[in-house]
Amino acid sequence: MNSVHDIGGMDGFGPIQREADEPVFHEPWESRVFGMFITRAGLPPAAGFDAARHRLERLDPIKYLSSSYYERWLAGLESALIGTGTLSRDEIEARMAQFAADPELPMPRREDPAQAERLVNVFSAGRAESQRQIRQKARFALGDKIVTRNLNPHGHTRLPRYTRGKPGVIVAHHGAHVFPDTNAHGLGENPQHLYTVRIAMRELWGGDAEPNESVLIDLWESYLEKDKAAGKSRVQKAMPAAKKAVAKSSARAAKMPARAASSKRSLAKPLPSVTVTSPLAQKSGRGTGSAPASRGGGAKSKGGRATSGRGSTGRGRISGKPMRRSR
Repeated sequence: MNSVHDIGGMDGFGPIQREADEPVFHEPWESRVFGMFITRAGLPPAAGFDAARHRLERLDPIKYLSSSYYERWLAGLESALIGTGTLSRDEIEARMAQFAADPELPMPRREDPAQAERLVNVFSAGRAESQRQIRQKARFALGDKIVTRNLNPHGHTRLPRYTRGKPGVIVAHHGAHVFPDTNAHGLGENPQHLYTVRIAMRELWGGDAEPNESVLIDLWESYLEKDKAAGKSRVQKAMPAAKKAVAKSSARAAKMPARAASSKRSLAKPLPSVTVTSPLAQKSGRGTGSAPASRGGGAKSKGGRATSGRGSTGRGRISGKPMRRSR
C-alpha cells in the first residue's frame, strides 16, 4: 500500500546506527513478543503472517514511525486480538495495570509441544508452509528480462514502491507460493509462481548509485511483465545479420541459372573422338584406327579390321583386355 509504512528506498531518516555485537533481543519482553507473534497466540489459524503485515500497515503513521521494531509487533498483536474478538481493549488495559502494580507477578505460560515442533519444522524448512502445487506453468525462466508493474494498491502488497516500473532479470524460481495480496485480506491463497529478480542499483536510484551493484528481491508472477523494449533491441540487432544472409542466398540463386546454362551448353557439344594407337599394330605394319568414343559400335581401321572404339591405356590393352595380334 502507498503509505508511510512502505519506507524502503526512502531517505531523510538519518544514518543507520550499527551496533557492535548486537544481541538478538535487547529486553526480555522482546523475546516474549516474538514468541507470541510466531505462535499467533490467541488468534484463529487463518490469521497468518500476511494478515499480520497488513495490520502493521494500518497502524497510525506517527505511532509506527516512533515505535521500535518489536513495539510495532506488539501493537499489531493487540489490534489482531481486538479485531477477532479474542480480547477487548478494556481487558488489555486492565491486565497491563495489574502487571504495572505487581512487577513480580508470574507470567502465564502454556506448554504446547505439537505447536513447538511445527514451528521448528517451519523455520528449518524456510517457511515452506506457504509453498503450494499449481497446474499453471511458470511464465518466466531464468535469465528472462522483465519489468516490474507500476501497481498502486489500496491494500497489502509485497511489491515495494521503490521497485515498481523497473527493469530486471529473473535469477531464481521458487515454485508457487501463497499470494499475500489476497491472503492478507481473507480473499483466498491464490498461489502464484515466485521468482528472485535482480535489479541494478542505478535503475533504482540513478547514476549516483554504485555502477556494479544490484538488489535481489522476491516477487510474485503477477507483479512482472516481459521487457518488450529488451526484446525489440534483440530483434534490431539480429536484422543486419538476417539481411546479409538473405543477400548471400540471393547472390547464390542468381549464379545457379548461369551455371545450369553453361552445363547445358557443354552437354550439347559433340563428344571428341578418341584415337587408339597400339604399339602392336604399329609393329605389324597395320594402320592405326580412329573411332568415336561411343560404347556401342566400333569403327574400321585403314586395314579394314574393326576396332573396339574404346579408349586405350597405351599398353596394348583396351578396356582392360589384351589386343589380338594381326596375322
